[in-house]
Amino acid sequence: MNKDQKPAIAITMGDPCGIGPEVVVKAMADPQVYKTCRPLVVGNVYSMEQAVSLTGVAVRINETNDPAAAGLDPGVIDVVDIHNLNPEDITVGQINPTCGKAAMEWVTKAGELALAGVVDALATAPLNKEAASLAGYKSIGHMELLQELSKTKLVATMLMAKNLRVVHLSTHRSLRLACDLVKKERVLDYLRLTHESFVKFGFQNPRIAAAALNPHGSDGGLMGDEEAEEIAPAVKAAQEEGINAVGPVPADIIFHQAIQNQYDAVLCMYHDQGHIPVKVYGFEESITANLGLPFVRTSVDHGTAFDIAGKGVASHESMLEAIRLAVALAQGNGLADF
Repeated sequence: MNKDQKPAIAITMGDPCGIGPEVVVKAMADPQVYKTCRPLVVGNVYSMEQAVSLTGVAVRINETNDPAAAGLDPGVIDVVDIHNLNPEDITVGQINPTCGKAAMEWVTKAGELALAGVVDALATAPLNKEAASLAGYKSIGHMELLQELSKTKLVATMLMAKNLRVVHLSTHRSLRLACDLVKKERVLDYLRLTHESFVKFGFQNPRIAAAALNPHGSDGGLMGDEEAEEIAPAVKAAQEEGINAVGPVPADIIFHQAIQNQYDAVLCMYHDQGHIPVKVYGFEESITANLGLPFVRTSVDHGTAFDIAGKGVASHESMLEAIRLAVALAQGNGLADF
């Protein structure tokens, strides 16, 4: 991308049965979106038109076959529709494998556009993992699907809310399995990935803290041995490579310390350990970014919210923040001043 050009951002619509179409339309109504990027929605024209009617936003939906020329008119939302979903198949507010399949296919299409260099980044609205699973997908999340598509060996999910940035050692795994994944080599790989990514994001010497797995950091082995046998050795090995890492730090203090700017990033050991503090600290504006993919991908940090779908009351703040971050990373501005 030419530095003087606005980046092209592919915005996936998410599951059409949820709030994805609504939050995308509301976010794209913000004038800053078209001032900073060329947005392109990958999804379903009918769903987007319904969302416009629901929200009352003064825009027109336009189906385009030329993604490279999209996103130029603030009064028009350009949509790439691969015609994989009929209007009568959409059941707003209900889990639907047909819609789950379509939503996954839109993510694949957006990923293909990114790999081909047609768009500079992806910003994604929520999928419904149960619907995707019922549709036959084994890779039921954005990251897993894009990792498979791009043939990337190591990727990670990072959640952000204000100055709190949390990288996950594992995400969509049961807690029992997630604990088994806390191994020295895996922790070291993720410390390396976090360090390398944050250097690219504009941090000269990123401060990374690894969270403990067990309560109180195991209290010297009284409540588990993962800290002494897996996490601490990984941190030491990272330090020997020149990575500014510390830990394991007990999980009941590490996030407070990060909010107090003691760390630039926290490496947590499993899904809820990282998701809960981020969502408590900044639920509305929290967003997700992937580390390790060959293109930028950001996302809202909420689900499909079937309970409020079609009611016009969904907040678009997270979607707007995801687009803002995608633009910043695509332009090479990084996270240091985001």
